[in-house]
Amino acid sequence: MINHPMAPRYRNRSGHKLTPAELQQAVAFEKQVAATPPGHLPDAYPGWLQEFIEKSCRWVPAYKPLRGKPFQELPTWTRADLSHSVERYVPDTVDVSRLILFSTSGTTGHPLVVPSLPLVASRYLAFYLAALREIGIEPARGADHVGILLAGYQEKCFTYVSVNPTLGESGLAKLNLHPNDWRSESHRGPYLDDMAPEVISGDPISLAELARVGMQHKPRAIISTSMVLLPAQREYLETCFACPLLDIYSMNEAGPIAVYDTARQGYRLLQPWLHVETLDASGQAVAPGEVGEITITGGFNDCLPLLRYRTGDYGILAMSADGRPLLRALQGRPPVRFRTPQGHWLNNLEITHALKHCALAQYALHQDASGQLILRIFGPSAGMALARIALHTLFGPRQPLRIEHLPLPTAKVIQYTSDLAGSGPL
Repeated sequence: MINHPMAPRYRNRSGHKLTPAELQQAVAFEKQVAATPPGHLPDAYPGWLQEFIEKSCRWVPAYKPLRGKPFQELPTWTRADLSHSVERYVPDTVDVSRLILFSTSGTTGHPLVVPSLPLVASRYLAFYLAALREIGIEPARGADHVGILLAGYQEKCFTYVSVNPTLGESGLAKLNLHPNDWRSESHRGPYLDDMAPEVISGDPISLAELARVGMQHKPRAIISTSMVLLPAQREYLETCFACPLLDIYSMNEAGPIAVYDTARQGYRLLQPWLHVETLDASGQAVAPGEVGEITITGGFNDCLPLLRYRTGDYGILAMSADGRPLLRALQGRPPVRFRTPQGHWLNNLEITHALKHCALAQYALHQDASGQLILRIFGPSAGMALARIALHTLFGPRQPLRIEHLPLPTAKVIQYTSDLAGSGPL
């Protein structure tokens, strides 16, 4: 993967760091997930929930004052709470000597560091395998092939190669399709053809670029994560790669939450130990069939047990005819692209990275039809001058830019639609 004459520039190093005992635990977790389909009964709590609440309130500093409170009386938390002091949400029992920290930007304006461990990181795969098995795909195991390729498309991207121990040491690569990471753009298609990954994962932006690189190899499946995938784009990618596409609803705080199920017309929940609610602004459950904020409790990250955590995403919690829990009318994070004066495209993650060092309470960036950027900064902010420099560094000095300083909004207005095409908070 590294020494191929057309290989990209892999800029980082990484590995699974599992001990032999943890590898056995990871394999056992995969089997447990496969044998435990998610269940969700209307107006009822899962059997594991009470014990989870008791342990969380015993060991997590932020939750300790809530010991003894029934679930329905617990307050809700948001990404802003975690961003302010994530260490208060890490249980006292966690062995921090092997802690892994994942930086995430998200779309709420609150950058976050997500604590994890090698064993926790290995658990993600179990849910992707469960989603693949549902459509009849069982990935091959063994060190003679590349099993999974993670494709990004950013100006700067964390990239590496490794192996997947739970899939028999099959190859694993995280690469950047942006021309910056290749000696020649023409190398991208031939390199991917020679790697011939079984499964390719990316977001709608990187997968759109993947369709342009001239790859002839047909993977067994494509996985789209992180952003809303519009139905027309899904059909185009499935036709282009001649394989099924799994549209996964996921977030860094909780991992893969649900996968779109065409037959059931909704996102089917993936995690057996994740309780999902849909709440109104006051924290009360919405009526059946109504849209509410997706709020989650539980999860598989021992370093970050979530208790009534508001995701910032909205949907309808429903049951399919055959009793599978679904999220319908999901309004997640739509992909957004910006165009530079030179005609290059930048995605929203790069905007967040460029502005993350600026002291902005909240902001919104809009590009009008002429190409001008309008940066709207809400609330007291000390980073306006730095924000101007950061955007001109990213887009180039000739980029037209207007900055507006506005008061913080007093309410969030949500426009709901019944399908996924363009739906989301406005």
